[in-house]
Amino acid sequence: MKITFQSKGSLYFALICVLGSFLVIKMPEASISQLFILNGDAQFYDWKWYISLFTYVFGHSSLEHLLGNMSLLLILGPIIELKYGTQRFILMSAITAVATGLLHTLLWDNHLLGFSGLVFMFIVLSTLLNIRNREIPFNFILVIVLYFGMEILSSLEETQISHFAHLFGGAMGAFWGFNRR
Repeated sequence: MKITFQSKGSLYFALICVLGSFLVIKMPEASISQLFILNGDAQFYDWKWYISLFTYVFGHSSLEHLLGNMSLLLILGPIIELKYGTQRFILMSAITAVATGLLHTLLWDNHLLGFSGLVFMFIVLSTLLNIRNREIPFNFILVIVLYFGMEILSSLEETQISHFAHLFGGAMGAFWGFNRR
């Protein structure tokens, strides 16, 4: 047996997350680590803010945050990437990250980091990988009820978690799954 690297996009994503999260966790005051945190204040005049619209997904606030997201990325990412292809996997992730970042910035003023929203996109999208026309898989309904219900209930508590990013990421997963042409 030999080791293969079939889903390079997922693996590169995971590697960049380790590097970005290391900078955020170990050197939070360094200017480069600020590229991995999306400032909640829309800074249209600052070129670094535009870069962080893409790169905030690579930074995480703690090792637990990183490992939780990365475990789901490494489980679901390759399945989605093999179904859609690397380029489409990256494009769906980038569009979802930027749309989530922009909406979050317009609605709230706190910072955003990590790819939990993308994880929710992967969770929902994975339930729709083998749908046929005019069918809604029952596991999709269960995931929506369980994950979205959990997020809505959790949003009632005061935390540092962007439940909006999770919900919007899940909605984007449904969008990509039902509009896969």
